[in-house]
Amino acid sequence: MIADHAAIPLAHSVTGDGPLVVLIHGVTENRHSFDPLLPALAEKYRIVAVDLRGHGESPAAADFGLDAMADDVRAVVDAVAPGEQPLMIGHSLGGIVAAVYGARHPVRAVVNIDQPLELTATQGQAQSIEPLLRSDAYADVVTAMFAQMAGALPESEQQRIGAQRRIVQDVVLGVWAPLLTLSEADLAATVDALVTARLAYPYLQINGMPSGADYPAWLDQRIPGCLVEDWGSIGHYPHLVEPERFVARVIEFDPAV
Repeated sequence: MIADHAAIPLAHSVTGDGPLVVLIHGVTENRHSFDPLLPALAEKYRIVAVDLRGHGESPAAADFGLDAMADDVRAVVDAVAPGEQPLMIGHSLGGIVAAVYGARHPVRAVVNIDQPLELTATQGQAQSIEPLLRSDAYADVVTAMFAQMAGALPESEQQRIGAQRRIVQDVVLGVWAPLLTLSEADLAATVDALVTARLAYPYLQINGMPSGADYPAWLDQRIPGCLVEDWGSIGHYPHLVEPERFVARVIEFDPAV
């Protein structure tokens, strides 16, 4: 059974007017990672950008479970726009948090940016560097990992995101604890319990790194009717590599627009 959690108050910002959109960043980043998209999105939407627990200006907690983080975001939605069903946009860690939110709470739709929900490959990568993550070299390791994933991201954007990145060892280990501590079977069962949709909702995953031929069918068993789009091998930040295309795709996909 997935537990209900006492929510951590999240730092957040509100921009624009219109149907509600919630932006959720990746691990070690913060809400400002989406800043280049805000002017275009704010022409159509009321945007709530959050700092996840232990990130940006939000307080940390002992528990970095995905369900706990999703419930934190729900508390912000309830405070800012009670009763409104948001379109959730999440990148990397934020993508899976958005999917967990969609499984637990009413949503208009979910857009997941470059975060596979099937975590076998991610688990192998995390476990291969676990000794370094637990060493004094952890910050350099995480920095190098994201540099390898930058792909076609312009150098100016790499520098902007790098300047805002905050690599806190306890936070990284807490977020990645399921990858590091669970067996492959237990991780798969945990993911199934967290992301399998209780009610149907529109789901779009945009990949800058191809997800594999079998992934769409795997995902459709958990989120029926999902869409998976591979935008070529452009790296982990397709929304920042092709921002105009990304905003246009969100608007096209959104059932409220």
